[in-house]
Amino acid sequence: MSTTIANVTCVAVRGRAIVIEGAPGSGKSELAIALIDRGAVLVGDDGMTVEARGGQAIASPPPNIAGKLEVRGVGIIDLPTTSAPIALVLRLVEDAPRYPLEIGTSEIAGVVIPCLPFTAGDAIQALRAEYALEKHGLPLPHPGGSNDMLAP
Repeated sequence: MSTTIANVTCVAVRGRAIVIEGAPGSGKSELAIALIDRGAVLVGDDGMTVEARGGQAIASPPPNIAGKLEVRGVGIIDLPTTSAPIALVLRLVEDAPRYPLEIGTSEIAGVVIPCLPFTAGDAIQALRAEYALEKHGLPLPHPGGSNDMLAP
């Protein structure tokens, strides 16, 4: 059974999804665009569909706005999309700690996901997001393991 989650943006980086949370206008789409420019693939802007499969929360494009991304000052653009297991939640806040001593969690579709407060608007935020994924994100399934969780 899938659930639609609104008001989040999600991209896949090397097969793992990063969910970007934040208030309207906080920079969710801008961070997604910066990550897409670096090779990420859009899952969903302003929403995603999530389904628990194989112990992971799989993020997919929401059917009503699949492939649409808002570029502030430009309009809605069309992009390719993908589905991926959620590995990290970045919560955009103005006062994120410079050095997080503890990593929080967020539960999505019954799966506990690492959640990191994240400062939006930095010129290098896409690089920082990729480093956060590598350091704090959930790993992909091991090669040779069951990858049927990504099948539709």
